[in-house]
Amino acid sequence: MVRFHNTLTRRLEDFVPLEPGKVRMYTCGPTVHDHTHIGNFRTFVWEDLLRRSLKALGYSVMQVMNITDVDDKTIKKSMAEGVSLGDYTERYTRSFFEGLDVLRVERAEIYPRATDHVPEMIRMIEGLRDKGLTYESQGSMYYRIASFPAYGRLSGVEQRELKDGARIESDEYEKESARDFALWKARKDEEPAWESPFGEGRPGWHIECSAMSLKYLGETFDIHTGGVDNIFPHHENEIAQSEAFTGVPFVRYWLHSAHLLVENEKMAKSAGNFHTLRELLERGHDPRAIRWLLLGTHYRRNLNFSFEGISQAAREVARLDDFRIRLDEAAAAAAAGSEGPHRVGTLAEQVHASEEEFRAALADDLNISGAVGAVFRMVRETNAALDRKEAASGEIAAARAALDRFDAVLGILDRTPAVLDEEIDALIRKRQDARKAKDYAESDRIRVALAAQGIVLEDTAQGVRWKRR
Repeated sequence: MVRFHNTLTRRLEDFVPLEPGKVRMYTCGPTVHDHTHIGNFRTFVWEDLLRRSLKALGYSVMQVMNITDVDDKTIKKSMAEGVSLGDYTERYTRSFFEGLDVLRVERAEIYPRATDHVPEMIRMIEGLRDKGLTYESQGSMYYRIASFPAYGRLSGVEQRELKDGARIESDEYEKESARDFALWKARKDEEPAWESPFGEGRPGWHIECSAMSLKYLGETFDIHTGGVDNIFPHHENEIAQSEAFTGVPFVRYWLHSAHLLVENEKMAKSAGNFHTLRELLERGHDPRAIRWLLLGTHYRRNLNFSFEGISQAAREVARLDDFRIRLDEAAAAAAAGSEGPHRVGTLAEQVHASEEEFRAALADDLNISGAVGAVFRMVRETNAALDRKEAASGEIAAARAALDRFDAVLGILDRTPAVLDEEIDALIRKRQDARKAKDYAESDRIRVALAAQGIVLEDTAQGVRWKRR
């Protein structure tokens, strides 16, 4: 049985989707006003782990992730640059998708953009208005949160904090107090605007996700995710307007990831510790190591990002790469007839146990530490069996298949064929000739020269093995 910690109930619950074997999931996407920072990508990588885990556990997944391309920030910045809202947000939308690909995040089924769904938002606002849940002020339309008795159950905001008629103009609250929020904002100056029954203007931030999730996932769906900073006010407001509009429960399971810290401090430009993915890649950090670091802490715990952490993650990724290479070599040797025993024994049982442990950890609220522990346990046990020459061909094949299944969830292994430049290939052959001639000084010189180019050599019983550092 799969279990998740439901923010709504504040407890671990058995996961039972509305439709057996199928999961409908909405994940809050980026506001495309700048290059995406690593705090956002922590959430997106965790949501990728959730998606991949559900698929590995036997579910089909229908995932929707919104692109917020109209809000206070995008409008202000595009106007400051003197470019259209569409041109401005397209730049950072491309950057976002490039980041997803670099970090091996599987694509959702649908990425609806807010600006493409304004008619759906208008219809939803009209429905709320017709139910007497809104009011107009200076051309803007507001949702009266005091009309929704269940307001605050997700975030814990107390009913006594409700201030009927106290309005908030910005898309995000400045303080943790409950105030009526804008569903439709009257046009100001030269801002982008749409025609509506309420006058020229644009939608508020919160109505966007409600309208798009309703269109693609229905009135009630299984999972809604985001960072903890989305709980209040965004997700609280989504619940209020969605359930008031449809009259049925909005979401069954709410999952939220904790904050990312940098060197144990809150990330902020003023602190000089604000990092975008693009910046980290320009510094030369391996994107797989970044993904591994972002994956490695349970989603409900704060993740401490550090450059030493990236280095440690890179070493662990390299260990998995080396293990995959060793399995490939062992399989080739077995096919050539120089394998170990034919009888399948203890290793097969150990591989199976590791797979069971891996799946059980994922099913337990995405216990990533337990899942990774199962992976490296199999690595140790298989390496030990290979060292003792006790791994039968069937066991080697089982270990390779298990590693592939692990990586279908983790998304870490290097799958690109190893291709050397002709010059590097010639140097490796020259070094091998020097070793045969017992010219060890020349052999060492070539090794150092290759290391300077980022090529690390390992001499094994099967021959020379190389990898990029």
